[in-house]
Amino acid sequence: MYQIVRKMFFTVGHCAADASKTYEELFAKLDTNKDGKVDVSELKAGLSAMGIRAGKGAAQKIISSGDQDQDEGLTFNEFSKYLKEHEKKLQLTFKSLDKNNDGQIDFMEIKQSLADLGLDIGKKEAEKILQSMDGDGTMTVDWNEWREHFLLTTATNLEEIVRYWKHTTVLDIGDSLTIPDEFTEEEKTTGLWWKQLSAGAMAGAVSRTGTAPLDRMKVFMQVHASKSNKINLVSGFKQMLKEGGLTSLWRGNGINVLKIAPETAIKFMAYEKYKKMLSSEPGKIKTHERFIAGSLAGATAQTAIYPMEVMKTRLTLRKTGQYSGMFDCAKKILKREGVKAFYKGYVPNILGIIPYAGIDLAIYESLKNVWLSRYAKDTANPGILVLLGCGTISSTCGQLASYPLALVRTRMQAQASLEGAEQLHMNQMVKKILEKEGFFGLYRGILPNFMKVLPAVSISYVVYEYMRSGLGIQK
Repeated sequence: MYQIVRKMFFTVGHCAADASKTYEELFAKLDTNKDGKVDVSELKAGLSAMGIRAGKGAAQKIISSGDQDQDEGLTFNEFSKYLKEHEKKLQLTFKSLDKNNDGQIDFMEIKQSLADLGLDIGKKEAEKILQSMDGDGTMTVDWNEWREHFLLTTATNLEEIVRYWKHTTVLDIGDSLTIPDEFTEEEKTTGLWWKQLSAGAMAGAVSRTGTAPLDRMKVFMQVHASKSNKINLVSGFKQMLKEGGLTSLWRGNGINVLKIAPETAIKFMAYEKYKKMLSSEPGKIKTHERFIAGSLAGATAQTAIYPMEVMKTRLTLRKTGQYSGMFDCAKKILKREGVKAFYKGYVPNILGIIPYAGIDLAIYESLKNVWLSRYAKDTANPGILVLLGCGTISSTCGQLASYPLALVRTRMQAQASLEGAEQLHMNQMVKKILEKEGFFGLYRGILPNFMKVLPAVSISYVVYEYMRSGLGIQK
């Protein structure tokens, strides 16, 4: 349908070489009530009728960009002026993508351009993206086809495609080992990046609070469950409720939420620095460089906030009356065990970043390529359900791979607070678990950990969307 309507709107203008006539016909089609103006509702309906999948807020963005007299509508003069300015930007982008200056963009140029932006895709995926713009079936895109495809969208470059597929902070499943978000230069200069990070942080805070009982159960089972002391979900919750009442299910949640802000900020700043240091070309980063930069940024952030991780474990496992709060916990740990206690379990925690981030990124890229090769027809935008699905699966697989290291870390953090517990190093801890509990002893608490993934992602997404709306972030 989109291809047919595009021909109706644009062919006459191209044959007559008269852009104004094309604009007049397009304006007449969009101005359904014939009042000489195109408002947001008319533009939305027109884009939908043309088969253009505009993102949330796209119609409003077009109207706002061209509305000079601030009357919430575009006259023909405002409409044509906006399109002319938009065309200039599109032409600059087209020329930058046309590497060999032959007036055509082929799949290799698409592939190279996306690689320059840090998105490595195969030949089939590049061809699928090309086909979504190719109106005449030649497997190349000329200026007219490029112009027709993007004229009534807010996108002016291929960074929009990358933006669809970047990992998003909306997915907070309680662990902070994922590679940070990518932000375009436009997002950085306009200050949109801090709004995105703020929205993600708030989503993470609400999500962690909502799933805190399951998180506490995970830590409880990691530390106390064994072959001789079998703990399941029902018996575990009964013990916690009997010992501390309903509010005890949220022990450790305060500091778990509090550490989101400093960790996010440190990780973002460190990631930007590492990208500049590691990129082979200024302003461009390849997938393996992104993985290394992201892992180093995660390690830097974890090093800075790790004492809070130790305190979170101690507060989560505390008995009624053991600590009066975060500061009391820190004071008692420092007095009884010294500064070193704040970095117990640090080595397995840092080692866990590599399998988590690597598998998370690899599976996400694979799922993305499968979707692009099979389902990308008119757009490279997969939609929120596909994004959430891919992100959830990849993060869960990353967790599964790094879980034994996370369990060893938690036990090392907690062992000093347990009566009669041996003070073991990482290798000794792993050996002891394998000898006494077998391989599956390294996966104690994995059930509540997986049970919290779906509600955590769902809560994160809902809160993230509300925050985006409240902060004025358009999709």
